[in-house]
Amino acid sequence: MRAGFVAKEVKIGLRRNFTMTVAVMITVAISLTLLGIGLLANSQVKVMKDYWYDKIEVSVFLCGTLSESSSCSSGAVTADQRQQIQSDLQALPVVQTVYYESQADAYKHFQERFKGSAIAQNVTPDQLPESFRVKLKNPTQFAVVQSAFSGRPGVDTVQDQRAILDKFFKLLDVLRNGALAIGLASVLTAALLISNTLRIAAFNRRRETGVMRLVGASSFSIQLPFLLEGIISAVVGWMISTGLLSLFKFSVDAKIAPLLSFTRFFTWSDVWFASGVLLLTGLVVSGAASVLTLRKYLKV
Repeated sequence: MRAGFVAKEVKIGLRRNFTMTVAVMITVAISLTLLGIGLLANSQVKVMKDYWYDKIEVSVFLCGTLSESSSCSSGAVTADQRQQIQSDLQALPVVQTVYYESQADAYKHFQERFKGSAIAQNVTPDQLPESFRVKLKNPTQFAVVQSAFSGRPGVDTVQDQRAILDKFFKLLDVLRNGALAIGLASVLTAALLISNTLRIAAFNRRRETGVMRLVGASSFSIQLPFLLEGIISAVVGWMISTGLLSLFKFSVDAKIAPLLSFTRFFTWSDVWFASGVLLLTGLVVSGAASVLTLRKYLKV
C-alpha cells in the first residue's frame, strides 16, 4: 500500500468531516485535560504527604497546675520526672530528635501564631503546658511513643499531629478521586464521539470503500485511513491538553506557590509524566473506538 494514497485518503476524510473532526479534537483535548488534572491532583497529594509527614512531630504535654488527667493527680510535673521523661524519649529507637518547649516558649509561639486576635490577649504563660516535641524517624510509629508515655506520671497527654493532617488528606483524596472520575467519564465521552464520527465517515465514503473491496483491497488497507483519522484527532487533542496543563503549571508556580509558601507543589516531571499517560490513553481509546466501530459499520 502506498503511503501517498493513505495520506490522501486521510486528508480527504478530515476535510469532508471537518466540523466533526474539530469537535472530536476539542472533546479529546478537554477530556484529557480533565484526566490530566486528576493525575496532577494525585501527584499533589503525594507531594504534600511527603512534605508534611516529614515535618510531623509528636507532642508529649507535661502536667501543669491546670491539668485534669488522672496521671496529673499528684500535681505539676517535677524536675526529676521531666528529666526522666526526656531521657526515656531520647532512648527510644524510633525517635530522631527531642525538643523541650517551656511554658514561656509555648506562650511566645502562641502569641506569634495568634497575633492581633482577641484570644492572644486573654492567655497567660501559666495556662499553656510545657512539652516535649518529638520528631520520629518514621511518622507512622506514633503508637510506640503513645504506649510508652500515655498515662505516665508527669505526662498529661500525647498528641500526634498526623491525626490532624489525616483528616485534611482524606478530603484531598476525595477531591482527587472526583477529578479522576470526571476525567475518565470525559474520556469515555470522547471515545463515543470518535466512534460516531468514524461511523459517519464510513457511511459517507461507502462508494470508495466498495470500489476498493471490488479491486481486492485488504480489510486493513480499507480501514487504515479511518483508523489514522481517529489517531490524528487524538494526538492533536493530546497536544492541546499538554499545552493547557503546562499553562496550569505556570499559573501555579507564578500565582499560587508564592502565596502558599508553607507547602510544596507538583513538579514539571509530574506534568510530563501525566502528559505521557494522556498520550497513551488517547491512543488506546481512539484506537479501540476506531477498530470496534470499523468492524461494525465497515463490513469488508
